[in-house]
Amino acid sequence: YDEADRLYFENITLERVLDIYEIESSCGVIISMGGQTPNNIALPLFRQNVQILGTSPEMIDTAENRYKFSRMLDQIGVDQPRWKELTSHEEAHEFCKQVQFPVLVRPSYVLSGAAMNVVYSSDDLSNYLSQATAVSREHPVVISKYIEEAKEIEMDAVALDGKLIMHVISEHVENAGVHSGDATLVLPPQDLDPATVRKIELATQQIANALNVTGPFNIQFIAKNNDIKVIECNVRASRSFPFVSKVMDVDLIEMATLAMLGVHIDPYPPINLPKNYVAVKVPQFSFSRLSGADPILGVEMASTGEVACFGRDKYEAYLKALISTGITVTMPRKNILLSIGSFKEKNEMLAS
Repeated sequence: YDEADRLYFENITLERVLDIYEIESSCGVIISMGGQTPNNIALPLFRQNVQILGTSPEMIDTAENRYKFSRMLDQIGVDQPRWKELTSHEEAHEFCKQVQFPVLVRPSYVLSGAAMNVVYSSDDLSNYLSQATAVSREHPVVISKYIEEAKEIEMDAVALDGKLIMHVISEHVENAGVHSGDATLVLPPQDLDPATVRKIELATQQIANALNVTGPFNIQFIAKNNDIKVIECNVRASRSFPFVSKVMDVDLIEMATLAMLGVHIDPYPPINLPKNYVAVKVPQFSFSRLSGADPILGVEMASTGEVACFGRDKYEAYLKALISTGITVTMPRKNILLSIGSFKEKNEMLAS
């Protein structure tokens, strides 16, 4: 309200946007700051001759459409987890045999990981397919290979005509498979191999170039043994943009807006952060207020907010953030009994 000359409280729908566009005699619309909804109406707006500033709606559609995006990645030689859209139970079982379990199953066109599931056996698959979705030509399911014990890495960037102006890599604490909105984010990354970082930067430049991005975009990668794969690319500002801007002390949104308005911007020089400077973003959950809630994280988003804290190292920043969200109230001062499951989990805990 203290930035805009006029503020409309309306649902973001094609009709409302067209109404406002007409009333204001607008010369353009910026759609990359409103989350997923504006991206969904990018093409319809474009067909109504609305001037869209920034990345072209056809390219936004290429990033959003699984087939087009997949084909584009194959053309530029960037790897992705194997996936297929399937219209019958038999096809689904056959594909899972080929790629081997575990797999990620989802109805096509879902938001925020809704109704997605990780499936570990053929019985689980039958169960899910019969319960969750009526699989048919009209309602296919998408099955992709789920890579266990892989690290998820987030790339937030701004480009102008497909050339990177600024990019920031942050890493997730949780393994890939937890929704990025529920994941704990560390910036600058603390445990990434320089070779992995180089591969991610190269893949990001290739994708920005192929989509001819102008404005903000976000790519999620998974890395395992220095092998990187792309999970998805969102041609818009992501929820980690404000966090990244604050930590790096660079206004990425201003940069993206200038790029979309066609102002020439030179690539931003790499930022050298001080040694003892780490920020951690932790999700805020409301499990304690909801009786019977299942506090296990998965591919569906469950957080209701987030807190970011700074520290001299990742442990200090992480502990501050946990105290801020109320997950832990005080510094732990007692002995704690930790009861851990299988041998594999016990082994993992040994180092800590």
